[in-house]
Amino acid sequence: MKIAMFTDAYYPRINGVTVSVHSYATELTKLGHSVCIVCLEYSEEQQKSAFFDEKSSDEHSPFKIVRIPSWSMGALSKEDRIARFDKWRRVKKAMYEFKPDVIHINSEWVIGYFGTMFALHYKIPLVFTFHTMWEDYLVNYVNFLPNFSLRKIGRSVVKFYLKRADVIIAPTKKIASVVQDYGIQKQCEILPTGIPDDREKYSLIRQGAMTLQILKKFPQLVGKKVLLFVGRVVKEKNLAFLYDVLEQVQKKNPKTALLFVGGGPYLEELQELSRERSLTKSVAFAGYIPSSELVYFYKFSQVFVFPSKTETQGLVTAEAMLAGLPVVAIGELGTVDVMQGDNGGFMVKDDVKEFSDKVSLLLTNQKLYKQKTAEAVKWGEKWKISTLTPRLVENYVRAVHIRCDKNLGITK
Repeated sequence: MKIAMFTDAYYPRINGVTVSVHSYATELTKLGHSVCIVCLEYSEEQQKSAFFDEKSSDEHSPFKIVRIPSWSMGALSKEDRIARFDKWRRVKKAMYEFKPDVIHINSEWVIGYFGTMFALHYKIPLVFTFHTMWEDYLVNYVNFLPNFSLRKIGRSVVKFYLKRADVIIAPTKKIASVVQDYGIQKQCEILPTGIPDDREKYSLIRQGAMTLQILKKFPQLVGKKVLLFVGRVVKEKNLAFLYDVLEQVQKKNPKTALLFVGGGPYLEELQELSRERSLTKSVAFAGYIPSSELVYFYKFSQVFVFPSKTETQGLVTAEAMLAGLPVVAIGELGTVDVMQGDNGGFMVKDDVKEFSDKVSLLLTNQKLYKQKTAEAVKWGEKWKISTLTPRLVENYVRAVHIRCDKNLGITK
């Protein structure tokens, strides 16, 4: 099958959509399918500043990548860009050459719109993955409109794609329920982003070297039990909450530290906040770490802490589990779907005391810790990309059948 995946976010921009598109495209290629990703062309500065894994670069990609010239979004977002509207012909030319059997839309902005228009015009099966709750997210990017207006805009944008898709995919049950709330009477398939199987590659010798390197770079972690957060450092992930947790945990376990892995627009503010709260001797910031190296940070740490309440998937918690790292996370949105209770750790309310108590319990109860470690690895296995990709292919096939019926005028 020939699959064209359209996305307004791709490397060097790193977020959940980028990881989803890249991971599934890679696995689909392994299964013998042909994939073409249509995405944005980023600025030279972004290309140079980004740290690429070889597998993430266009040059080493096992599938075709078509980049569309774009404009900066200015003050709205320093990381994101928007495709130029006058480059529609470039998209058409690429699709004429590729001849897709199905088009898969992964974002709702200009690139997503281009892909949708091409699919509708040429009656190609259209699959849409509802990744992002824009009615909740737009308030983090736009501050010159009232919240009710932003919510209305967010809903309208998403509904445009939901109404036109032959098959709708949601990464979580929560988002699937929103499809019905929006009044869309279509079946919605639940399919999370899988974790690439090669993330598990691990070398004990490399672990030793990485541990020494981490401790040398961050002496504030020496001799301490480490709470780890991995993800984009953005305000909506509720990261300052972890400072409250750290202070509470240190009352029972003074030799506890907090390590942030990831970059983002909130990084400087979060660093400044650690200084204001006199936590610099217990908090470290590693910045962006390539995915192939993350396993060594998971293995280095004692507990994975995840305070986000806006995460649509929260698959980083499953990734931590696969590495044998117990998780304590706030049970909202995507985290609920991944953990489904206290599997592989503890799913708690948005409460500093409850969160802190569970972290302290894991740090002090060795028997419980071993139990949760084994449980985490077993639970994480469910989220491997190799397990989930065949289900994505089934949805592509279903979209083809639905589109064929529509083209023949058959209604069901």
